[in-house]
Amino acid sequence: MDQARNNPQAVSSNERTRFFVLTGSVDAPARTRLHLLIEGLRTFGGRLRGCPVWVFTPDTETASALAPDLNLPDVRVIPLPERDGPLYYFATKVHACAQAETLAVQQGVRSLVWLSPTTLVVNPPLMFDLAPAYDTALRPVHIKNVGLTADDPLDDFWQAIFRRLEITDTTARVESFVDALQIRPYYNSHLFAINPAQGVLRTWHEHFQAMIDDQTFQSGPCQDERHQVFLHQAIWSALITKLLDGERIRLLPPEYSYPLHFHPEIPPTRRAETLNELVCPVYEGAYTYPDTLNGLNVQEPLKSWLVAHAPS
Repeated sequence: MDQARNNPQAVSSNERTRFFVLTGSVDAPARTRLHLLIEGLRTFGGRLRGCPVWVFTPDTETASALAPDLNLPDVRVIPLPERDGPLYYFATKVHACAQAETLAVQQGVRSLVWLSPTTLVVNPPLMFDLAPAYDTALRPVHIKNVGLTADDPLDDFWQAIFRRLEITDTTARVESFVDALQIRPYYNSHLFAINPAQGVLRTWHEHFQAMIDDQTFQSGPCQDERHQVFLHQAIWSALITKLLDGERIRLLPPEYSYPLHFHPEIPPTRRAETLNELVCPVYEGAYTYPDTLNGLNVQEPLKSWLVAHAPS
């Protein structure tokens, strides 16, 4: 009570913000990633450090195995309902996002924050708090990949997505971070914040499932692995453009979702000098210190914290 009276902003941020993550494994690397993420948020999260964290798992067996290890304050392990259909790249993630949005609406959450389990929180991620001016906060993609530059015509892959979503081409543009290209809206999905009242995540799940089930699309424009892997991200990007007012889309700075796995390839003028200046960098694979940093310098006291939390 005394804390609430002395710092009402912190309490209101905690009430209106939820972080969530998905893990599909109970092995040691997965547990390390989860603990790094949650403990980083609790240590460096500023006024968001006390926000509840939901850890989704693909089934009750995984949830039961993880629950004792994640018996932490304001951390909840949630098994996903069973889903029908074939296995598909990132389908469980999209399913988890839809379930989290449903739960967030029920609890009156204003900022629902998805974090990849390969995220480090090293400074307060305050731009995830959307109220009252924004409905989402997110980053453009690191590289163009299956995206389209400003001058490219819509290819069959994007035409099919736009047709499914009943939208036409867009004049909006974003800039990819690593290869610095002007591209049609194509957003990174390592991390983002969304206003659950907008229903974007449940709509994402609906359209993603429909395009997985569309055999003509899957055997045509989406037949190769690269397009299948990034289909979820392409639909997500198109929905953001369709459903949300552009003025209520907050483009996060590079300190959020800074790609440690791409660090050597980032142009020198965009490359971070120290880990300490970032907010929520991301990596790929297992966490190993200092290899995960890919040569990026780190200063105290963050360095000692990372060493202390490195897997033994």
